[in-house]
Amino acid sequence: MNQTSTSAALLARQEKQQERQSLFARRKRINAIAITLSMAAMVFGVFWLLWILWETIRLGVGGLSATIFTQSTPAPNDFGGLANALYGSFVMVLLATFVATPIGILAGVCLAEFNPKGPLASLTRFVNDILLSAPSIVIGLFVYAVIVTQFKSFSAYAGAAALGLIVIPVVLRTTENMLMLVPNGLREAAYALGTPKWKVVMMVTLRAAKAGVITGILLAVARISGETAPLLFTALNNQFWSTDMSQPMASLPVVIFQFAMSPYENWQELAWAGVFIITLAVLGLNILARYFTRQK
Repeated sequence: MNQTSTSAALLARQEKQQERQSLFARRKRINAIAITLSMAAMVFGVFWLLWILWETIRLGVGGLSATIFTQSTPAPNDFGGLANALYGSFVMVLLATFVATPIGILAGVCLAEFNPKGPLASLTRFVNDILLSAPSIVIGLFVYAVIVTQFKSFSAYAGAAALGLIVIPVVLRTTENMLMLVPNGLREAAYALGTPKWKVVMMVTLRAAKAGVITGILLAVARISGETAPLLFTALNNQFWSTDMSQPMASLPVVIFQFAMSPYENWQELAWAGVFIITLAVLGLNILARYFTRQK
């Protein structure tokens, strides 16, 4: 009886060990397949990214010259640069960021610090999610209907308004998420010392989430720097140098769009030079965002 029971126990143990080995082998095969597919997807994505960067560098560097930053957009088959487009993009992006960033930060602070679970907060998050996912051309059409048709003129102000509507939801969502990550112990410690609510927000929570908020702002700026559709319906374009923001104004994305579609060789070279410049600008902003995130 003892030998029989011992043999049965050994047989059962061997069967369990074989089952474990079989399960381990199956998991190992599935893991190898998953890793292979992940690496293939990564290689596929990196391949197209490197190809785009190579074409941008190859065609963009050839069109760079001193006149790019000193002369306005030229007529077909003439010499010129992108000075008016660079100035227009800089002014509209700067104005949109300057106006929209405080709105986004204040709204994010309100959602994270003041009644975050109330009905108004839920409605605000819902509307903000819609704005985040809405195509930029829809925002451009909205600003066209509200501002351009009312004043009966395209203008840089309308372009900045459209870009600002893109900035607000990005900054709002980033600010709220970063503030929600701040430990409640910091707030409670400040309240225990008798600190008022507004000072806790300004001196404790916002300071603790500063790196994340700055990162959100930089990412929002990087996004609007390359937007074309909203500016086609608002700022339109201007071939000449102009500082009047109540009139149509050139912008780098719109100039790139128009020149790249043209049959003129000099316009195509300027378009690729503009693509190279805007790529460098967006890359710099993303590097800054990474830097602030790493500092945090």
